[in-house]
Amino acid sequence: MVHKHMDVRVTGPGPAEPFLSARDLFGTEYDLELPVIVRVRENPDERTVAGHYDDRHELVVSRRAATSAMGRELALHEFAHMARYEEGHPSHRQSTEEALFLALAGRSVERRKLSHCYQIANHMKDIYADDITLDIGPSRKLVAFFESSLAAALADSPPTAPGEWNRLTSAADPEITAVNAAFALALLERHDAIDDDHRLYDLARAASADAPNVPLETFKRRFRSLAADPDESQYRKTLVDATRDYVLGNEQAAD
Repeated sequence: MVHKHMDVRVTGPGPAEPFLSARDLFGTEYDLELPVIVRVRENPDERTVAGHYDDRHELVVSRRAATSAMGRELALHEFAHMARYEEGHPSHRQSTEEALFLALAGRSVERRKLSHCYQIANHMKDIYADDITLDIGPSRKLVAFFESSLAAALADSPPTAPGEWNRLTSAADPEITAVNAAFALALLERHDAIDDDHRLYDLARAASADAPNVPLETFKRRFRSLAADPDESQYRKTLVDATRDYVLGNEQAAD
C-alpha cells in the first residue's frame, strides 16, 4: 500500500531533521490527513504542546527537546497522538473534564490530587499513542528514558515518612511518581519491551514504598489492559474508575 507523503513543516530556531525523519518512519505504516506545523521555540523550559484544528495540527516544542537524543521519538509520539485524534479514538475525543466530574461528583479534592487525575488521563492517552509508536519504532531509547527519569524522580523526591510520550519529572510528588512508574511498566509490558529483571522494576518498587496510598499494581494493570478499541462509554467508564482508584486510594490510606 502506498501512502501519500505527510505534510510536515518546521519553523523556528531548531533542526527539521528529527521531525522529517519521524515523518518518514511514521509514514511507512500510518498517515495523517492534515498537515503538521512544527514551531520550535528557543525557550528551553517551554512545554511540548500539540493543538488540533480543522485544517492542521500544530506542535510547539523547545529547541532543547528538538535537539535532544529523544527528538525523533518525541516527534513520532506526537504524530501518533495526531493520528488518534484524526481517527476519533475516544481517548483523544472524550472530555477529560466530563469524566472527572462524573468520578469526583460530591467529593472535595485538593488541587494537587486533581492535577494528578489529569495526568492519569494523559497517561491513558499516551498508552494509545504509543501503541502506534511502539508498533513502528524501536523501544530501546524509551526504556532507557523511563529508567533515567524515574531514577531522577526518586532521587529528588521530597522526604516522606517510612512506608512516594509525559516525562517522569524530577522533584515530583511521590504519589504521582508511583503512578508514573505504573504507567512506564504497563506500556513496556503491553509491548513485551522489557525483561523481568530490568532495573525499572526495582525503581517501581521503591516508588511504591514511598507512596503507600497509591495502588501501583492496580494502576499498572489498568494501564496495561486498556482495550484497543473501546467505544466512548467504555472509555469514559475506564477513566472514571481509574480516577476513583487514585482518589479513594488516598482517602482509604488516610482513614
